[in-house]
Amino acid sequence: MAVDIGIDLGTASVLVYVKGKGVVLKEPSVVAFDRDTNVIKAIGEEARLMLGRTPGNIVAVRPLRQGVISDYTVTEKMIKYFVQKSLGRRTFKKPRISICVPSGVTEVEKKAVEEATFAAGAREVHLIEEPVAAAIGAGIDISKPCGNMIVDIGGGTADIAVISLGGTVVNTSIKIAGDDFDEAIVRYMRKKHNLLIGERTAEDIKIKIGTTYPLVEEETMEVRGRNLVTGLPKTVTITSSETEEALREATSQIVEAVIGVLERTPPELSADILDRGIVLTGGGAMLRGLEELIEEKTGINTMTAEDPMKVVAIGTGQFVEFMSGRKDF
Repeated sequence: MAVDIGIDLGTASVLVYVKGKGVVLKEPSVVAFDRDTNVIKAIGEEARLMLGRTPGNIVAVRPLRQGVISDYTVTEKMIKYFVQKSLGRRTFKKPRISICVPSGVTEVEKKAVEEATFAAGAREVHLIEEPVAAAIGAGIDISKPCGNMIVDIGGGTADIAVISLGGTVVNTSIKIAGDDFDEAIVRYMRKKHNLLIGERTAEDIKIKIGTTYPLVEEETMEVRGRNLVTGLPKTVTITSSETEEALREATSQIVEAVIGVLERTPPELSADILDRGIVLTGGGAMLRGLEELIEEKTGINTMTAEDPMKVVAIGTGQFVEFMSGRKDF
């Protein structure tokens, strides 16, 4: 039996959807390898735990940067590993793989993804734009002639698109997303508290108390890092309103991009969007206060899809079935 697989190849994590089983695998897109021998030590969650904690000869890298392949051979090995892990057994027939790319990628970048997937053992490869996959996964019927607006905030890129009749009408892709939120927190801690923290600590802060809209009740968290003045370890208590200040610049760029897409949307579709609202998907959409912020700035009802992390992977997997349905149409 040939298998249909959908892969959400993200900057931060890779999700694999197998037809008939749903999302079977969700792991960080991190690979750790030995620099001296070029042997891969760990892939996925195991490698993520090594980020910033490895000896000199072992490097933990993210082979994808801002939704684009930055290290081709490592990406190919990573896709191969995840495909084999999700299938669990050796199949005689190579799988059909649909894989998603950010909406703003160039032909060269698309070719790189396609070739890496073929090299990882695919029989057929379909490339899908992330917003289209997100819309299918969120349960929106995109084959109808009415406008739906999707804001997909991943780890490396935020894709904003208006979709109608199975394709994108207006779209934009900006390289501001989850990773930039982390970096903004690292910068803020350094500037405001003279504290140097790593990527993983910044991500913890973002998940636990991060917000982009003032909360009714302040939340606090203890953060440990290195004091830049004395060079010694130090603990600082920070509040959720500080994270709002730290994230303000990055989130306002996303809101501006949303407004930019709305300005270019044909009037008929604008009316549909006002009626149906904006749907947020992707891991970045789980940041608190984002719905309220976009709603306040645009005046359009905004909601987050159910299980936003998995939406793109589910949509990518269902796209093959959707397309085979379209052929009859």
